[in-house]
Amino acid sequence: MKAVYLEDINKPFTIIEKEKPVAGPGEAIVQVKAAALNRRDVWIQKGRYFIKEYPAILGSDCAGVVTELGEGVDANWLNQEVIVDPSTGWGDNPRVHSAKYKIMGMPEDGAFAEYVKVPAENLHQKPIHLSFEEAAALPLAGVTAYRALFTKCELQAGDKVLVTGAGGGVALFAIQFALATGAEVWVTSGSDEKIGLTQDLGAAGGISYKKENWGKDLKAQTGGFDVIIDSAAGEGFVQLVKLAKPGGRISMYGGTTGMIGQLNPADLFWKQLSIYGSTMGTAQDFAAMLKLVEEKEIRPVVDIVYPMEQAEEAMRYMEASKQFGKIVLKFG
Repeated sequence: MKAVYLEDINKPFTIIEKEKPVAGPGEAIVQVKAAALNRRDVWIQKGRYFIKEYPAILGSDCAGVVTELGEGVDANWLNQEVIVDPSTGWGDNPRVHSAKYKIMGMPEDGAFAEYVKVPAENLHQKPIHLSFEEAAALPLAGVTAYRALFTKCELQAGDKVLVTGAGGGVALFAIQFALATGAEVWVTSGSDEKIGLTQDLGAAGGISYKKENWGKDLKAQTGGFDVIIDSAAGEGFVQLVKLAKPGGRISMYGGTTGMIGQLNPADLFWKQLSIYGSTMGTAQDFAAMLKLVEEKEIRPVVDIVYPMEQAEEAMRYMEASKQFGKIVLKFG
């Protein structure tokens, strides 16, 4: 089979011929039809991920067709169109993952190949309203957004929600999921064009975080937020705390702008705010996310689809943060 190969840190992706995997007990082989990129893949290529095992076949998100089953797997999965939960080893505590937790694509071989081996318990039926490319865009970013919004912040219909960094995969899913639940959604972005595109999806409005006093201006427009979903942290997090309503919930799943600035403790305790860290999600989160997508017929936003042979070009496109939505590789 062909696979997208990363030889070492800071090396470009190349295409190699590799032996096709074989299903062991409790495992399945999926013929990959499409696989999505994540920021995680860029970090791994640059050696900034906490696991460093090279060479590697990356890729955490995929959709495809089951072609082989190992011993003990329900035969009904054979030839089914599926989407794969990329997580294994969460453990028994739904509040936090265990030390054995892993995400497909590092250290084990991932989805950037024509075939991938996965635990059969991680297979889910592909939502019938989605193409393979749309389905592949969903797993990692979708479950991250779902857990931040619902498991952690307990989003309710009628809540006013702020999503930062509109344009990225998780942020867009948070916008779509919140809107589908009946929330009022606002966004921040460094791009006025991306703010406009989120309004096309149904967002009420947004503001550029490059604008001076953006926090005060947004507070004047909206009155504050019940739920805030953030991936940036940094100095701007202070503004998010000020934007939170009394009893507000803030969930953060990233920290692209670094250390958080000085917070006034009174803004936290007097407003009785809840601040949650969130990463990925449980198997239950993943199943609930898929149920929401199917019931509301939510379609992931796919920015661009590359053939697998252009994986390196796709990575550079992601690194430049040009995308509005997910970047997908097509196989076959």
